[in-house]
Amino acid sequence: MEMSHDKEQYIYTSNHLQDTEALAAWLADVAIPGTVIGLDGDLGAGKTAFSQLFAKHLGVKGIVNSPTFTIIKEYEGRLPFYHMDVYRLSMDEADELGLDEYFYGEGVCLVEWSQIISELLPEPHLHLFMETTGIDERKITIRGFGSPYEDWCCNLNKNGVFKS
Repeated sequence: MEMSHDKEQYIYTSNHLQDTEALAAWLADVAIPGTVIGLDGDLGAGKTAFSQLFAKHLGVKGIVNSPTFTIIKEYEGRLPFYHMDVYRLSMDEADELGLDEYFYGEGVCLVEWSQIISELLPEPHLHLFMETTGIDERKITIRGFGSPYEDWCCNLNKNGVFKS
């Protein structure tokens, strides 16, 4: 696994699922009430797997599966966990759902396909873009927008958390 920095954009290379889990675990550990994480990438890039690993490390018990048809699933962990999949929504439909209650609440929001509703996301948020680069390999581009997310990115890089 490797982390590199390029203009506020950090590239995390996951060579296998354990590397992806390490990133998910670190982010779950630093998550605070009101955390919003946007997660994008092609079909099959690992968004739901990342969400499941994140939930596991946030202390969610039981099975976490994709909320593709329910849009939002709520779980209890160290913090409430709101797993969203907005793939099938239009911007207008998403706006009518009242997502602000989740985004500015006491829980953690992880939004799959977040680029679809980018205008609705709060200014401060973390964004991950996952790309498949091999059977088990993923390139994860991470960007922090505002506080504390920019600090999280800097700390990941500065402290060498994910360097092998």
